[in-house]
Amino acid sequence: MINLIKELKRKDHKHILGGLDILKYIGPGLLVTVGFIDPGNWATNFAAGSEYGYALLWVVTLSTIMLIALQHNVAHLGIVTGLCLSEAATKYTPKWVSRPIIGSAVLASISTSMAEILGSAIALQMLFDIPIVWGSIIAVITCTILLFTNTYERMERAIIGFVSVIGLSFIYELFLVNVDWGQAAVGWVKPSVPQGSLLIIMSVLGAVVMPHNLFLHSEIVQSREINKKGKKDIEQALHYEFFDTLFSMIVGWAINSAMILLAATTFFSRGEHVTDLSQAQQLLTPLLGNNAGTIFAFALLMAGISSTITSGMAAGSIFSGMFSESYNSRDPHSIVGIALSYGISLLIIIFIGDPFQGLLVSQMVLSLQLPFTVFLQVSLTSSKRVMGQYANKTWNTCLLYGLAIIVTALNIWLVIDSL
Repeated sequence: MINLIKELKRKDHKHILGGLDILKYIGPGLLVTVGFIDPGNWATNFAAGSEYGYALLWVVTLSTIMLIALQHNVAHLGIVTGLCLSEAATKYTPKWVSRPIIGSAVLASISTSMAEILGSAIALQMLFDIPIVWGSIIAVITCTILLFTNTYERMERAIIGFVSVIGLSFIYELFLVNVDWGQAAVGWVKPSVPQGSLLIIMSVLGAVVMPHNLFLHSEIVQSREINKKGKKDIEQALHYEFFDTLFSMIVGWAINSAMILLAATTFFSRGEHVTDLSQAQQLLTPLLGNNAGTIFAFALLMAGISSTITSGMAAGSIFSGMFSESYNSRDPHSIVGIALSYGISLLIIIFIGDPFQGLLVSQMVLSLQLPFTVFLQVSLTSSKRVMGQYANKTWNTCLLYGLAIIVTALNIWLVIDSL
């Protein structure tokens, strides 16, 4: 008792970081989560749930684990070096290596933006019967205004709000159906490959780790300039960044799982196979009521707008990194990167006409580029010249290269199977 009183009187206790300190590091991961729940993921998840019920939930679990490892690793690059992935590649690799990879990443960002813009346009068509082309134009104008009139901090808060709306929407939808939680629990952890499901499995795994998200995560983290604050702050950030990534990816896992659960309980149980998002919304309305269909479309719009914003940020970061500059929405290099991504995407949408053909083409481009980005990232974070004492340990390097090989194989297989 006496010792307790003495301890209470002391004022020199060492500060131990706790729950409130973690909140300072929450934010970057949630911006990345948007790419994990973009319209392309919606289409794949609803196809998985409507065709195979709870059986493919394990794919979401596996892909989330892979995503956590890679995003956590690239965030370390931004914390330690104060450089985004594009800047680090420009600084530490020869031009004949960095320029082709970064150039291909710019093309991948265009493909990403095209898919996200299409998702927004599809949602606007569901809600207001606006044609796809005009919906795409509205989405681009809206996202451009948001990007050029807001700071990182404001965009973080806006994106967190969008993700919250999407999450709450699916919580509402799940309350309208009877989920078999026993089957769901088994599906999350027990791998199974039903006949004919391989393409969907590869689509889910291959689409989760997206090139622009790796560039974006390192950019957002480095913008906080933690590397300039000293060793103590760097190590503190390295420790707590993991909680941000883990929390954010779990949010993404939950939302993606909710999509499969909703599709399994509403479509699979009735033998309905969903092949596109418009069909999913049309089928939900008579089954669960007008509110369910409207909320589905509104959540898709939030996902489309937020992912279009982050794809624009990633494009600006990738392009400006080629010139050894970080992202700044008022800097000419970032502006050109955003303009290229949105402008070319819009032109492609106008001339393609078929939105689903556009989604297919965009996915194939991402699949082709992804291996280059992943191997570039792991080579940089494993280098002591780049990371110093914070370079990947041998076991970590082996693990990350193993994941890179798996991702590469899955994406190559997906492309070949799509031809």
